[in-house]
This record gives sequence, C-alpha cells and structure tokens, in this order.
Amino acid sequence: METKDYLNTYYQNYDEENRLASRYGSVEYLTTMRYIKKYLRPDSRILEIGAATGRYSHALAREGYQVDAVELLEHNIELFRRNTLPNEPVTVTQGNATDLHAFPDNTYDLTLLLGPMYHLFTEEDKLKALSEAIRVTKPRGVIFAAYCMADPTVLTYGFIRGEIHNIIEKCMVDPQTFKAFSKPWDIFELHRKEDIDTLRNAFPVKQLHFVASDGYANHMRPTLESMDDETFQLYLRYHFATCERGDMIGISHHTLDIFRKESRP
Repeated sequence: METKDYLNTYYQNYDEENRLASRYGSVEYLTTMRYIKKYLRPDSRILEIGAATGRYSHALAREGYQVDAVELLEHNIELFRRNTLPNEPVTVTQGNATDLHAFPDNTYDLTLLLGPMYHLFTEEDKLKALSEAIRVTKPRGVIFAAYCMADPTVLTYGFIRGEIHNIIEKCMVDPQTFKAFSKPWDIFELHRKEDIDTLRNAFPVKQLHFVASDGYANHMRPTLESMDDETFQLYLRYHFATCERGDMIGISHHTLDIFRKESRP
C-alpha cells in the first residue's frame, strides 16, 4: 500500500472535523486561528495545503478572505465541497504538498501547512513540502507549519496506555534515546523540536513563533470536557499566556512553527 492508501483508510473512519470541535481539540484550533489572525491583512490571499475537510479554509473564507485549498484525499475533498456555502470565496483542488506545480511562485500572503507534515515520513518529502510552501508564498509572507510531537505520544500511548514495550519491540522507539520512528502505516510522523529546527533552517526564512498549539490539553481531556464555560475561558487565557514558553513545547501533542519568507529562493 502507498501512503495515500493508508491515509484514505484512516480518514474515512475518523471524524477530524469533530476532533477540532471538542474542548481539547478546540484549544489547538483556537490557538492556530489566534496566530493566523496576527498576520492577516484585509487583502490577504491564503493558501491552505492539506486542508482536510476545510475547517480553517472555510472559517477564513467566511470572514471574507480569498482562500485556495489543496487536499490529497478524495474523501476529504467531498466533505470540503459539501461544507462550502454559496458564494464562499474558497476553491479546493486535489494535489500533493510535495508538488504544487499548478500554483505560481510568490502568490500568497499566508500559506498554511497544517496537516501534511503529520504524514510525511522521509526528510526528502518534508523538505519538498516546505520548499513548495515557501515557493508559492510572497516575499515577506508568512508560513504556518504544524507538527505532531514525539515525547507526548511516547508518554501517553507508550507509558500511560501500557504500550511502551510493544512499540520498543516494533522498533518504533529507541530504548536509549526514546526517539520515535514512524512508517506510513503508522499514519503519523512524530518530531522533536530539534528535528523541526533542522528542517526550517534549510531555507531562507525567519522564525516568528514556535507554539505549543494544544499545550497540556490532550493530557487533560476529561477535565476540559467537564469544565464550566467560565473556567474553560480562564484555561484558554492561561494557555495563550504560556504556549510559546520553551518548557511547554515538550508536553504539547501538536506544535506550530511560524516563519517569514525572507527572500526569493
């Protein structure tokens, strides 16, 4: 099976839309939107690569921004189109994050790469995806790249759920360094911050933020779901105040690397 086949099977049986609508998922969504809005201008043109069912694309288009979306999986594209309102300024095309040849250089003010880095398993493909995202972004435009982090997964899936011996035996975790290794059938590629820094540093960009986009939320799902609204809003204030702290990065299941294109490649 190819990577696309594994992803098709996974996403046909997983409700990504409702994950972001849950209390714990909304922390990631609200944090990402908060940072996107820091860099939006009234005439901003946006490209979302790996848009899934369009949660971000639709939200931004409904605020009046012109959004073009690219998505690999037909299942997700069908849901994306079903969710599109009449006259919504959004397009969606099928495509691969590692090859955006249909999109011209230096076109977009904001480029969102919020899913593909979860599912790319070789350094070559990761660098291609970043290169393409940077290529289509205007000089001084901003790129948002999201990642799944290794150590929270080792802790929650490995130790808390009792799978640590199993994943070591399957060579998914090094028992000395606890570095994680994934294959396409594992669905998600896992990173540490130093891996992400190495990828970004291959390009002429300037880092603006590195964000623990869901912070501790994934570890406290039942607590968040049982909170009253006032306490949840207080938790969000805490999260927004701390999500760029270096000591929060290692506990966050998802991170957001935000950087500016500094020159034409």
